[in-house]
Amino acid sequence: MAGQLSKDELPEVIEVHHLQKFLSISKNQAYNLANSGQFHTVRIGRLIKIPRESFLEWFVGCTRE
Repeated sequence: MAGQLSKDELPEVIEVHHLQKFLSISKNQAYNLANSGQFHTVRIGRLIKIPRESFLEWFVGCTRE
């Protein structure tokens, strides 16, 4: 996995590989997270698209504890 993404570098529509880089997790973990229902996702055929704001709201909510 090459490098890590910052919050500002995330595109408006996130894909699984963005989750992988942003969170420094494996591909399987990223797919499991995307399929977990913890934030809004859109499936287009086999592709999983995630609105940036939905993901960041989940992420910020998880880090407040």
